[in-house]
Amino acid sequence: MRAWVETLNEAGRQGRPMLFVVDFLGEEGTVLDPEEAARRGIRWDLSRESGFRDAPAEGFSFEAEPVTLNVYRRAFDRVHEEFLQGNTYLLNLTFPSKIRTSLSPAQIFERARAPFRLLVPGRFVVFSPESFIRIRDNRISTYPMKGTIDASLDDAERRLLENPKEKAEHTAVVDLLRNDLSKIATRVRVRRFRYLERIQTLRAELIHSSSEIVGEIQPGWQREIGTILENLLPAGSISGAPKDSTLEIIRRVEGAPRGFFTGVFGYFDGNSVESAVMIRFIETTDEGLFFRSGGGLMVDSDPRAEYRELVEKIYVPIP
Repeated sequence: MRAWVETLNEAGRQGRPMLFVVDFLGEEGTVLDPEEAARRGIRWDLSRESGFRDAPAEGFSFEAEPVTLNVYRRAFDRVHEEFLQGNTYLLNLTFPSKIRTSLSPAQIFERARAPFRLLVPGRFVVFSPESFIRIRDNRISTYPMKGTIDASLDDAERRLLENPKEKAEHTAVVDLLRNDLSKIATRVRVRRFRYLERIQTLRAELIHSSSEIVGEIQPGWQREIGTILENLLPAGSISGAPKDSTLEIIRRVEGAPRGFFTGVFGYFDGNSVESAVMIRFIETTDEGLFFRSGGGLMVDSDPRAEYRELVEKIYVPIP
């Protein structure tokens, strides 16, 4: 059993509050009590509010250098060949982009209007719009997010909801997450399908579509909270299906490990859990700051449209 899983299970047995941060593959994780996290300068917010500080960002600048369309197209074509061979039918393809900004990661954490935020000093800052799982009163919920459009486009909401590719991709992710939840829950069902949420960025307003899937979980689940999380990783919305073969393709095509990008973080308060997927992710490296972004591909995806989505997702939600 992985160390982070056992540590979290033990905390669940004792009813001790813990912050957990787990990488994309679930191989590396950090589990800390709130006091230790504070001593390390780790800050987090899972309140689902748009932001707890209305801090002005006067003179805020943000520039990005995404990979070129040609670089993206080469990776896209490799994925498309895997679709034709039947090795995957849904794959989330991501790339890092070098960024320059006038704000530090800590300042971005403070100002970002996002429902789920995390700062690990010297490593990364996350301002995610996507929930992972919530467990309360023996009910588990997950909230896959798939589908993004610029809200300024004419009739944007209808265009997103009626786009055949976006609907097929979203349906595939919901089906995958429903199956994942069935591993550890009963009476799994889709409670809300493709509801819309808006996010304000520096450049524009974006619309995302999400769904809510719920199930019933056995009393005493707290004793195995680490095992529950491990069984659900990697998150289906940012990996693909079928999971095992898709993860191998991601490893080959992306060329470098994702690390904590698209992993999960959350807080166990001794009785319930709130967590989020670590998308909208800025990593601190020796070469500077890098923003990781991407999107889901299917066999009929258009490479130029998918590339535009990758670029649109390079943002900081500071109006």
